[in-house]
Amino acid sequence: MVQVVWLKRDLRLRDHAPLTEAALRGECVVLFVYEREWLESPEFDPSHLRFVNECLAELDQGLRELGGRVTFRVGTMPEVLETIRQQVGIEAIWSHEETGSDWTYRRDRRVAAWAKRRSITWHEFPQTGVVRRLKDRDGWARSWLVRMSQPIIAAPGRVLAASGIEPSRRMTAEDLGVGPGEKCAAQAGGETRAHETLTGFLEERGANYRTEMSSPVTGQTGCSRLSPHLAWGSISIKQVHQATEARRTEVRECKRQGVELDRGWASSLSSFAGRLRWHCHFIQKLEDEPRIEFENMNRAYDGLREREFDETKFAAWCEGQTGYPLVDACMRSLRKTGWINFRMRAMLVSFASYHLWLHWRPTAVYLARQFLDFEPGIHYSQFQMQSGVTGINTVRIYSPIKQARDQDPDGEFIRRWVPELAGFPTDQLAEPHKTPALPQHAYGCLIGRDYPAPIVDHATAYRMARERIFAVRGRADAKAEAVRVYQQHGSRRRPERRGKSRE
Repeated sequence: MVQVVWLKRDLRLRDHAPLTEAALRGECVVLFVYEREWLESPEFDPSHLRFVNECLAELDQGLRELGGRVTFRVGTMPEVLETIRQQVGIEAIWSHEETGSDWTYRRDRRVAAWAKRRSITWHEFPQTGVVRRLKDRDGWARSWLVRMSQPIIAAPGRVLAASGIEPSRRMTAEDLGVGPGEKCAAQAGGETRAHETLTGFLEERGANYRTEMSSPVTGQTGCSRLSPHLAWGSISIKQVHQATEARRTEVRECKRQGVELDRGWASSLSSFAGRLRWHCHFIQKLEDEPRIEFENMNRAYDGLREREFDETKFAAWCEGQTGYPLVDACMRSLRKTGWINFRMRAMLVSFASYHLWLHWRPTAVYLARQFLDFEPGIHYSQFQMQSGVTGINTVRIYSPIKQARDQDPDGEFIRRWVPELAGFPTDQLAEPHKTPALPQHAYGCLIGRDYPAPIVDHATAYRMARERIFAVRGRADAKAEAVRVYQQHGSRRRPERRGKSRE
């Protein structure tokens, strides 16, 4: 009889309670399954597989040094578990809890039913601040802090590989028939890289995080860049939280002793620490109400956009061909790198939802494939919020023109990712369609031929979107539903401003 450690989004040796507990109890099958449901999901991208495989390569090597190994399988759960049970017998299954997409929820229910029929115990451990079967949000922040303050679990001293299990190897995109993908500049995975990224941020790059995180230019290095590692579990959020708090203590002590540090450290670390809590706050929303992957959080908004979906506008948005340079630069960059900073993500979703009036579900699925750090709970909760269908959050209608001038003032990002416009003067990059035809020839780009004219008029689209969203927001049924949404999902830390929009 063996212990099965079921690897999910927890691809690391350290701070891995299921692995540590199972290793104490005898022979282990540390199992990773290339699940057919994952590979066939509309949210899947080959870049996800590449990052996961890089994490698995390091994890497998680390386990081999301890006497174990990762067992790789292709198939569906619980069929893979049943095969292992027939081969060597299973005493217990050990895993972390997961708040994932609908297919993972349905799969977990099948595994639970299978384990119950076979009288096999399944031990699940939390690895974030998400609380299962939560009654309400009162006291949630305190609960989060208690979890984040628990001791970091050391890697097991020894892992005994189960005998009788046939050898296996990692499966490539070619093996699995999923294609190579197009993200040639995406981050690399692995536990070592995760900790190097964390150290680099806390000791060097993060000094100006608070002021640099909004721009796609400075955000590339000023942001932590930990999101893919947190999403796939090559580092735990508890490890990041405790390292951040240790650095905050160090900064305060340096200030007390008069040691000179960059003045931005204290406020930047405070901002980053708050975002770690928000990370779990948003995942908790999907845990509490899984339907928000598919449906409007506030049902009063049902029918607002669903029946008006314009495939031509959707295609232009997906391809970075909207005629709004910063929108297009962000989308083209994202398609190659798998990452863009949060402000620009919000702008992309806002532009699709308001200017193009696209229902959030298809745009959410598309961006799930583009984000290397796709985390379902954060992803779908943010789409609900940024598209204005929660009824409790500030309506944010970003102006892509203003954002271009504010966040890319020198035109560096636009020129890199929209090279058609490289010849335009900086002061014309935000609205190149307003440049007269003769200078366009001189700049080497004719709008409408070499680069598209704006797919919609900003002022008109903004006005219509604002009128329509606030028409629903002001209805009695929307307000009543907003009370329910807040009671179930609203942060208790500070009240949300209501009834405002922002360019």
